[in-house]
Amino acid sequence: MELIRAKPDKLILKDIARRLGIKGDDRRVLRQTIREMVENGVLVKSTRKTYREADALPAVMVLRVSEIDTHGDMIGVPEMWKGEGPAPRMIVLEGPISKKSKGHKTAQLGIGGRALCKIKTTDQGYVAQVMKKLGRGGIKHLGILSKDGRGWKIKPIDKKARNEFRPIKVPENAVSDSLIEYRTSSTRRGNSYERRAEITRLIGPANDPKAASLMSLEQHGIPIGFDDEALAEAKKLNLPGLTKYREDIRHVPLITIDPVDAKDFDDAVFASRDDDPKNKGGWIVWVAIADVAAFVQPGSALDKNARDKGNSVYLPDRVEPMLPEELSADLCSLRPHEDRACMAVKMRFRGDGSKIDHKFVRGLMRSHARLTYAQAQEGFDGNPGKTAETVIDILKDIFSAYKVLRKARHNRAPLAIELPERRVHVNDKGEVVKITLRDRFDAHKLVEEFMVQANVAAAQALSEKGVTTIVRVHEPPARERLQGLSDFLPAVGLKWSLGERVSTQRFNHLLELAASNDLSETVGMAVLRSQSQAYYGPDPKGHFGLNLTHYAHFTSPIRRYADLVVHRALIRTFGLGLDGTTEEEFTRLKEISEHISDTERRAMAAERDAKDRYIAAYLEGRVGAEFDARITGVAKAGLFVTLDETGADGFIPARTIGDDYFMFDEKKKALINTQNGDTFRFGRKVKVKLVEATPVTGGLIFDILTKPERGPKPKHNPRGRNQKYRSRRTGKKRR
Repeated sequence: MELIRAKPDKLILKDIARRLGIKGDDRRVLRQTIREMVENGVLVKSTRKTYREADALPAVMVLRVSEIDTHGDMIGVPEMWKGEGPAPRMIVLEGPISKKSKGHKTAQLGIGGRALCKIKTTDQGYVAQVMKKLGRGGIKHLGILSKDGRGWKIKPIDKKARNEFRPIKVPENAVSDSLIEYRTSSTRRGNSYERRAEITRLIGPANDPKAASLMSLEQHGIPIGFDDEALAEAKKLNLPGLTKYREDIRHVPLITIDPVDAKDFDDAVFASRDDDPKNKGGWIVWVAIADVAAFVQPGSALDKNARDKGNSVYLPDRVEPMLPEELSADLCSLRPHEDRACMAVKMRFRGDGSKIDHKFVRGLMRSHARLTYAQAQEGFDGNPGKTAETVIDILKDIFSAYKVLRKARHNRAPLAIELPERRVHVNDKGEVVKITLRDRFDAHKLVEEFMVQANVAAAQALSEKGVTTIVRVHEPPARERLQGLSDFLPAVGLKWSLGERVSTQRFNHLLELAASNDLSETVGMAVLRSQSQAYYGPDPKGHFGLNLTHYAHFTSPIRRYADLVVHRALIRTFGLGLDGTTEEEFTRLKEISEHISDTERRAMAAERDAKDRYIAAYLEGRVGAEFDARITGVAKAGLFVTLDETGADGFIPARTIGDDYFMFDEKKKALINTQNGDTFRFGRKVKVKLVEATPVTGGLIFDILTKPERGPKPKHNPRGRNQKYRSRRTGKKRR
């Protein structure tokens, strides 16, 4: 046993006999002894016929980083654990491992990162040294388990997947049309390989109408629910009272303005004229935000759950919240006429909309009214309903303050891309009942501008004190993306010079020209695709899209972990309590930023996929119907289209477009007929027919009914002179 502990998974029977000096007939006794030790669970024999102690780990394993502990160390667990009890947890290191190693040099993998690691035992337990980083990988897949004439099969739910799989083994309690998790492998069959799948988990029935959201959450690895410890913490929480750190601002008549179906209200606003004679025409604006930091303490189970999730996820039929309901819908929801803890900023503006100063306070507030955007808009328009009438004077002042801020916004010229946004309405049964365009009132723009100003104030306040925190970064577009925009615009009669300085004003001028030529949506999409993706980070590089040098997220700590980090930084910096940023959190800002940037992207992907699945289910009964659409993407394989009616995204395979061959022109973002120059280009309005709808994947396949635009005949055949090829529709040989 001492020999095997020293060399786990290294020695076969012959090696053990040689090292122990066992010869002759004694080898038979050794072999029998080891066999009994394996049968009795003392030793484990590997597929390579090596041995290790039963409760020991292999010398080398693939680990996945599951969390960051309170010391900032990355904790890994085996990627595939088949042992008894819970999977072992161990510190993951990049530096050399010694018995005194405590994990100060962590591998920068991030939560969810995977690596091949060497496993060693120290005085502190197992420690893993990274041998090779593997990235996040595609180990876990989701599929639908069903039966056909050959037996069980698995159909992937990913719309990009083309192959079905045969499971190696099916659990006894499995039923057809089940949503399952599986891993793939290849099995050699003669001279070829057969793709096989191992079912790792049965999730539930796939034919439940509400399964679309579950599939999307599971597919993107989004944690569902909360652990027992976090829920127990949430149930014990109470509203904090007034202290030396918390001011009583219940006299400020703050109101909330939210969507009609909002379940939580995390921001409230108020505005009044500045009575300072030195600031004639100026305004005072209050923005109050739920004080989540008062309830979610650093290092607590609630904090760990919130950090792992990174943000709330909003799906057509449900919300997967970042915080339990006790917080998101109760203690941190600024419900009308109830005392609530808040973090608030008081800002003073001049008559031209420029800011004079700001001050952050930690307060106890009381919302004076809960309004929907439509109700607030009615008040602004002079036709208040019953609810808005009770606070009409407050609404008038808020709107007057907004008109002043709107002047400064116009002068600042943030990027002004206005694309239609659609909302999928789902009933209690999980069925789509309608799809509508989201309203866009001045009330929406008012709340957005107040929130932007509060976010700017938070970033400036911390920057002025030299404090590093998590900020929102949106870098200017990369040249290669602008090259694509520049190549495309001539196809619609516009241009973009790469030699001129890039600015939001230039983009806005381009968008105005597009609007005058009925190209708003086409050019708006092209401009949007040319932009860099926003992310979180500790380095304040500014926000290009908003045309701001300082910007941090402060206004939604109920649904974004980044905002909670900023709240804690403000609390610590301005002496607003003892629950501000900890040293441990401060040292991990870069790692937290990368993680929550990842969780934001996976949430967006899950929200998009869930919407696609519900819309595919909604359209499944309309196969054969015709729709107005717009070409929103062009690739070698075909055309991507978006329907005007529902906003649904679908695909038109190139092989179905026409009898001739269409080549892809990347610069023009178009498919061009190689024989006569007929063209289908990005942004064009077309008529399409639905030929296939697959709710499981969210996939929609269309035929195009609109004729191509006439174009110049290509000077030569791009596929090669006199080369034979097949028509993509008929399969007939052509020259």
